[in-house]
Amino acid sequence: MDIVKHNKSAWDNYVDKKDRWTIPVSEQELENAKSGNWNIVLTPKKSVPYNWFPDLKGLKILGLASGGGQQGPILATLGADVTIFDNSERQLQQDKTLSDKFDLGIKTVQGDMKDLSVFENNSFDLIFNPCSILFVDNVLPVWKECVRVLKPNGILMTGLINPISFQLDEESLKLIYKQPFSDLHSLPTERLEELKKNNEALVFGHSLTDQISGQLDAGFSLTNMYEDNWGGENGMDEFFPAFIATRSVKRL
Repeated sequence: MDIVKHNKSAWDNYVDKKDRWTIPVSEQELENAKSGNWNIVLTPKKSVPYNWFPDLKGLKILGLASGGGQQGPILATLGADVTIFDNSERQLQQDKTLSDKFDLGIKTVQGDMKDLSVFENNSFDLIFNPCSILFVDNVLPVWKECVRVLKPNGILMTGLINPISFQLDEESLKLIYKQPFSDLHSLPTERLEELKKNNEALVFGHSLTDQISGQLDAGFSLTNMYEDNWGGENGMDEFFPAFIATRSVKRL
């Protein structure tokens, strides 16, 4: 099965459904950003600390799998030179619409996050990758591509998911799926067919080894992290934070 093609269609569909991650920021939020009052997320609820960012003026930023008009327009309003790369054309259109309306200069590129060959080596100062690696079957090529396109000392900010959250049944919270989880191989056939029929994005629960050690092996040094949850929207919030945000730097 072509996962990239399927998930592209699913996210195009989510834009039509007005999924929470497809709703662009408002004009008021952009005005607030100009006054220094802004926030963007890598995970559902917690804002990324300001001290994770260098001076944004003129900074070349790649918003990786970051379509939807939620992060790129804020960063561009703050003076960054922003490129948004996403699998979904409809998600990219959300950024393009705001960019055209407010003259933000955002560039948009459609593609698979495991293949950033459209960009030259050492092209960006910072990569902002909100929680999205769950939509690729193998995360290791993503880290390697991130290292390649970042300049030395370039920063990678990414949202990760604790793999145990995929192994639990969402209703009973019982541990029923083995690691590594994959919609393709872990779910009963009838459930998988239902997801495909409803054009739902298919997900993969990557090990912490692949998510964190994978960054280190690719050439990053981990400099900071924090945990986050669904904000009370999921029963597992009562037991553990399902999300992890990391800040890493490309080693010289």
